[in-house]
Amino acid sequence: MSHELIVQKYGGSSVANLERIQAVAKRIVATKTAKNNIVVVVSALGDTTDELEAMALKLNEDPPDREMDMLMSTGEQISCALMAIAIKALGYDAISFTGAQVGIKTDRSHTKARIRTIEGKRTKKALAEGKIVIIAGYQGVTHNNDITTLGRGGSDLTAVALAKALNADVCEIYTDVAGIYTTDPRIVKEAKKLKTITFDEMLEMASLGAQVMQARSIEVAKRFNIPIHVRSSFSKEEGTMIVKDDDKLEDISVRGITCNKSEAKITICQVPDQPGVAAKIFTEISKIGVSVDTIVQNVSHTRHTDISFTVPKVDLTKAFATAKKIAQKIKAGEVLEDRNIARISIIGSGMRSHTGIAAKMFQTLAENKVNIEMITTSEISISCIINQDLSDKAVKALHKEFNLESV
Repeated sequence: MSHELIVQKYGGSSVANLERIQAVAKRIVATKTAKNNIVVVVSALGDTTDELEAMALKLNEDPPDREMDMLMSTGEQISCALMAIAIKALGYDAISFTGAQVGIKTDRSHTKARIRTIEGKRTKKALAEGKIVIIAGYQGVTHNNDITTLGRGGSDLTAVALAKALNADVCEIYTDVAGIYTTDPRIVKEAKKLKTITFDEMLEMASLGAQVMQARSIEVAKRFNIPIHVRSSFSKEEGTMIVKDDDKLEDISVRGITCNKSEAKITICQVPDQPGVAAKIFTEISKIGVSVDTIVQNVSHTRHTDISFTVPKVDLTKAFATAKKIAQKIKAGEVLEDRNIARISIIGSGMRSHTGIAAKMFQTLAENKVNIEMITTSEISISCIINQDLSDKAVKALHKEFNLESV
């Protein structure tokens, strides 16, 4: 009889302490007894990653990326070993592996490496021996055997990539929420859990600030059509299925609202209004490895213009320093920074076929006295940069206006 192969991923809050590790171990064993082969990917315990990062920053304001990967990857190594120990205590055979041991090969971009290949031999051999395989998420190695990490939320990517490499039947992502919601339930009590969501919608939600899944893991799932079940590790209820497409979704214009507070805005004032200036600015910014999101260039009346753009808050210091250097080079005016911004986004596949969505969003924000500083749109999303202090109010108003509590 052929066994079903299930890849399960447990996030940091699911393995935050020994009691939770034991609870997850029982859950894994329960699935294993049902004639299934299981590969489990674990994140670091609770806040371990943040604590390790804080220690490094105390020693060095700008720690080298290679050493950060050496440090940060240890969190997952601890939790995968503890999980294997907990499963053994329940009388089942388990074995833990690091990303390197199961042959997760990445490129060389430390702290945000991309997976190149996964060598599945060792995992398959352990499964054939009836073992439950526990793998440290969020990490891999380069061809020179340097440890790399896959960026925040990278354990999701490990799980989805393993599901592809091992031809798993399903990839289950266990987290501290019961699924994907119309918005953050901590901001809006009436937020509704979605039964299904498309890869496209989830990709927009993840890249626009929903904390539930890493955007890159959704890209991989979409490319190889790997259905993902996002569910709570604290209850047995069904979660949200992320799937290729859902016929009913065309009827609904807006499916979800996200709020991202991890960006900052840089403005270069009085930029000479001539061809090639924007290219110069953003080439320099990309050279330091900072990804720019929204860009707004004001209309020029005086042969000078202001250019504003958003960057991740963690990159603000180096992006700001670079922007200052560029401003001097191109003889622009002063450079300003603003950390107190938030990106509010509405997302839905149905936007392709519904009109008036943007107008409704802007009208709602205006009625709630929320000023819009920048706007960007994609085929299935609209984002506004606003003052961070008004972000919760804006999310609540939009959730109500688009009637998401009755999805």
